[in-house]
Amino acid sequence: MDRVDTAAGRPNVAFLFAGQGSQKSGMGHDLYEASLAARTVFDAVEKVRPGTREQCFSGTKEELSLTKNTQPCVFAVDLACACALRERGIAPAAVAGHSLGEVAALAFAGAFDVAAATRLVQERARLMTACCDEHPGAMRAVLKLDAATVEGLAAQAREAWPVNYNSPLQTVVAGSPEACEKLDALVREAHGRSMAVAVSGAFHSPYMAAATDGLAAYLAANPPQVPSVTAWANLTGDPYADTPAQIAQTLSAQVSHPVRWVDELHGLQAAGIDTFVEVGPGHTLTGLVKRTLEGVTTYNVETPDQLEEVVQALGEA
Repeated sequence: MDRVDTAAGRPNVAFLFAGQGSQKSGMGHDLYEASLAARTVFDAVEKVRPGTREQCFSGTKEELSLTKNTQPCVFAVDLACACALRERGIAPAAVAGHSLGEVAALAFAGAFDVAAATRLVQERARLMTACCDEHPGAMRAVLKLDAATVEGLAAQAREAWPVNYNSPLQTVVAGSPEACEKLDALVREAHGRSMAVAVSGAFHSPYMAAATDGLAAYLAANPPQVPSVTAWANLTGDPYADTPAQIAQTLSAQVSHPVRWVDELHGLQAAGIDTFVEVGPGHTLTGLVKRTLEGVTTYNVETPDQLEEVVQALGEA
């Protein structure tokens, strides 16, 4: 990404799209009522996947925790929030998404229309669920230890891999349930802290290799367009390449390889981004930005009030 022009003094904005784990009942409901653009996104998703609105607005915790529901629901809320901002004149210089959020980021940037992205998310969820059934796994968030230390501990645990480099002192590890239990003990010995991640399998690990193969085949038949906004890739920590084939290859590989979020954030800042707006449920990514970067401004947008706050701060209605 070329450095963006800062001459006008406006904040150089990136949208960050939330990932799986941020879901909650009621998400997106108030914005659906307040924003035509958000409503248009939800209605388009609903045509492809009936019941998505109801799951977002009133689904139970148990219902929303199922990957087949989580992914399309969080995708819909992410994209609706971003489009509500664009409707009010807030346009980003770049977009990035954490894991699932990367699909929403690419859709917002024009690589897929809403219907195509919804179908892609459904296929992604189906393939990842199948991998979880074939290779039962678990995930742990390791805190208070740097990434190099966590890499060493994961190697000792065997059948465990660092899969989310979230912040300098938060790395998520995925692997077999037995390896994750061994990792817990190793982390305690190293004076760190490990927390179980509430997911159904070892996402972004080699256990997801079949999902990468399936997505590659799916995207070969349903290729993306070249984004009109610079989109950053979890796989590399750099911007996506600008050919459909390379975009498809990177996106399909993402599900079985680590999310290099720290690298993405540093790269965005080096490219001139100084304002990060998290779009979608929760504020997990906002917290990761604050723990990783200095000298930046953060917002998160999920509700009409938060939308108004960002519009007041960054642009004109």
